[in-house]
Amino acid sequence: MLDVLRVTFPFFALVLCGYLAARKGFLPLPAIPGLNGFVLFFALPCMLFRFGASTPIAQLLDAGVFFSYLLCAILMVAFSVSVSLNERIRWNDASLGALVAAFPNTGFMGVPLLVALLGPAAAGPAIVTILVDMVLTTSLCIALSRLDAAGEHGAAVAARKALAGVVRNPMPWAISLGAVFSWQNLELMGPVAKTVGLLGDAASPVALFTIGAVLARSQMLAHEREHGPLRVVDYLPIAFIKLLVHPVLVFLVAAIAMRAGVTIEPFALTVMVLVAALPSASNVSLLAERFGADNGRIARIILVTTAAAFLTFSGAVALLKP
Repeated sequence: MLDVLRVTFPFFALVLCGYLAARKGFLPLPAIPGLNGFVLFFALPCMLFRFGASTPIAQLLDAGVFFSYLLCAILMVAFSVSVSLNERIRWNDASLGALVAAFPNTGFMGVPLLVALLGPAAAGPAIVTILVDMVLTTSLCIALSRLDAAGEHGAAVAARKALAGVVRNPMPWAISLGAVFSWQNLELMGPVAKTVGLLGDAASPVALFTIGAVLARSQMLAHEREHGPLRVVDYLPIAFIKLLVHPVLVFLVAAIAMRAGVTIEPFALTVMVLVAALPSASNVSLLAERFGADNGRIARIILVTTAAAFLTFSGAVALLKP
């Protein structure tokens, strides 16, 4: 366990540094979107491209991992929505809450952390789960969030907007381009490869620092929420579902699929479970703001899962790491 904590501690320490920097005013709140933009549009796509280009194409096209993880995502969304809906939490808040329950922080935190723990081979299955969550899970939850509305502003319109957002997101394109390079055994020219390498190396520390800053910003702006006082029962069950139910569900579904004859490598199963054990994706907070959901609730779920994951994720690694 101590060996695991030696690896995971720096990652969570960087999140704490970003949180404290924003809380203490060392990082101005208006600067946080700029950090987020640097990570999302420059550093992280370069990191994912590099991992995609160096990963065998068979791992990036692993149907067993893709469909098993997709089924778990759908079950997580359905379960989270069903336990959240009540007179105060309607479809918009319940659906964005379900997204933080089903969408781990794989891009900003998971890929570099899993590679540090398990080696470069962990990037392949992790990238497959990113595609599921960014393209399908996010689109499903955004479409469900519009069920409170009627007519032209309903779920179909939201689904189209969600797909348009996926098209504008550089991460799926970076993964796809990396897969093409892997398939064709292509390499970037020296100066271009060096530039991509520098940006990719910056992704992990800046992304982790930005996670903490985003969480601090959301908490500092929580007093502006229009949804009334936030109750523990509104966010703690979803945090529990994310950190404990999600990895157990992924393990059971993938194990059953393997017993049924679906090809999933044991190593890929370990990566899938550890991905599910990650804290909630911090970018869901930005989606909550955009779609008018209760961002105070979403931010609190992300904050609780991020803080608790230092122990729960490290424990999962200690149990599963070969």
